[in-house]
Amino acid sequence: MPNRAPVVLLSDRVLRPFLNAAARQYEAITPDEPRPCFAVLLGHTVDGAHIVERVEFGRNARTTNPAAREEFDLVVVPTFGAAYENPVRAWWFDPGDLLRISRTADAMGQEILGSIHMHPDWHRLGPEAARAHPLCEEPTPMDEYMFSASGWPVNVVCYVERLHGRLYHTLAAWQPDCVQIPVRVLSLSHKESA
Repeated sequence: MPNRAPVVLLSDRVLRPFLNAAARQYEAITPDEPRPCFAVLLGHTVDGAHIVERVEFGRNARTTNPAAREEFDLVVVPTFGAAYENPVRAWWFDPGDLLRISRTADAMGQEILGSIHMHPDWHRLGPEAARAHPLCEEPTPMDEYMFSASGWPVNVVCYVERLHGRLYHTLAAWQPDCVQIPVRVLSLSHKESA
């Protein structure tokens, strides 16, 4: 049987920890702090379907890891702009946390499928300079760079915005070359929620 076109499958139950963390970070955003939210997606791939079974968090080593600091100083800021000088902006997953998560996934028969990160409606919440650069669920040039560098098959962007006093989200998944992959979310069934 030939492989099918890639698709990302996940459930409300799997997604909920990320959405809760994203909401907490969103509420803490100030015009000077975009407050990132980032996690790793674990699961397995069967016949083109990337089945996400867990979301794992780790620390942001953006300012503490020498390789991350060098990458931002020499590549990211010169390529993508001074906004990335802000140490709160962008994410560099702590290598020790990633190794721990990878070993745990291996022990459970899972693999790291990719990542998920939040794009807040920064063009509404951030400084005046952000107004001209609206975010959404599509990758930014910086995301494209990071997706390509990681090589992970699944890179989910979760756009979070406040509308009529409530937080809403939109998901989109991308391959390392930024070709979009469909996302299918399984709603909680009566049996699954029990």
